[in-house]
Amino acid sequence: MSESPLPGLFTIRQSFDRPRVDDVPAEVARQLALLFPPGAIPKGAEIGVTVGSRGIHGIATMARAAVDFLAQAGARPFVIPAMGSHGGATAEAQLHLLAHYGVTPESMGCPIRAEMETRSLGRTEEGVDVRIAETAWRSDGILLMNRIKPHTDYKGPVESGLTKICAIGLGKYDGAREIHRNLFTLGLGQAIRAVTEKILASGKVLGGLGILENAYHETARLAAVPVDGFFETEARLLDDARGLMGRLPLDEIDVLVCDRIGKNISGAGLDTNVIGRGVYGYVPGVPWCEGMPSILRIVALDIAEESDGNAVGMGLTDYVPERFARKIDHHVTSLNAMTSCCPAGAKLPIVLPDDREAILAAIRTSRIRSEGPRVVHIRDTLTLDQVRVSEACRPLLSERPNVEVVSGPEAFEFDAESRLVSPFS
Repeated sequence: MSESPLPGLFTIRQSFDRPRVDDVPAEVARQLALLFPPGAIPKGAEIGVTVGSRGIHGIATMARAAVDFLAQAGARPFVIPAMGSHGGATAEAQLHLLAHYGVTPESMGCPIRAEMETRSLGRTEEGVDVRIAETAWRSDGILLMNRIKPHTDYKGPVESGLTKICAIGLGKYDGAREIHRNLFTLGLGQAIRAVTEKILASGKVLGGLGILENAYHETARLAAVPVDGFFETEARLLDDARGLMGRLPLDEIDVLVCDRIGKNISGAGLDTNVIGRGVYGYVPGVPWCEGMPSILRIVALDIAEESDGNAVGMGLTDYVPERFARKIDHHVTSLNAMTSCCPAGAKLPIVLPDDREAILAAIRTSRIRSEGPRVVHIRDTLTLDQVRVSEACRPLLSERPNVEVVSGPEAFEFDAESRLVSPFS
């Protein structure tokens, strides 16, 4: 390809609401004490604590605090990986995913029971087979723990959080596959809720610990969620979570350059609520929900190490360099995409030799503006407090009170292999 100039970039800082929990272990204990007053846990009870595949800030600290609380109450806690088909739906790979987050038997001080076998609890009124992990069923109870946030696939009063980890996480691969089979008839949100209702009715779930994060990927709030009023409590927490999300600095972007995607960042690889592209198909530049940004081209440069080669989400992008393509574990990626009935998420975008060519191709196939292209560069869709924007973007930011220009303009910088030198790494 012939060379063409790349725009200069300004580094900007966005300010978002920043509530945060300073002493996470103490707050975990305080919230769990609301669920389990003295004497509520029988001595010797085996209680499982769910840990999923999302990159929740400080998840190892939270999990250990929950384990310690249960042990001090006289229980015999264990950790149960609750992540559906992730990791190729094998126990070994799911243990490896947890180890990325520092969740190991040694760090937890308790067993991790990663077996994938499930049993059926019957069917919902709508006909969905309700699956639950055998390890969960054989226990004396389960504490659900997960981050509550807007879902990447659907909208409703309850989206991604405790309800989802109950239905899909505890259901392992069998449960995830069964629920997603009902995507085009019952709908994903309704299927998840119906399955969770039946699991809650079994008495196996003792309660939940909801985690909210702010836009700086910090713990903003921890909340006890009792079984009584479970869905209503989670719905209120979801409303709070929506208000804490970070956003891109512009509503109309020609090219978004993203350093990395991954399952640790979002279930969709990139958060669809941030990029405005839907996992079940999209038209470039047309947001999948009202209020989301319009982005014409997306470049993804790498897969996060914590994702272990799972490149689900690459189908939401337009261009990747060869280094991205070399890291793809196609078996793990395709299994995840097929389980969620979303093959589009695993489709390979155009692969170009290096980062420079991928970015140039995105610009060349974008809008033509006399002032130059509107380019935004981010680390990932979870990290939006500091981003870089092209010169054409700067005039559009002058009226935004939460945006501060830190430096620039500076040229795109590449190393000897034409890899982008990112200030976010």
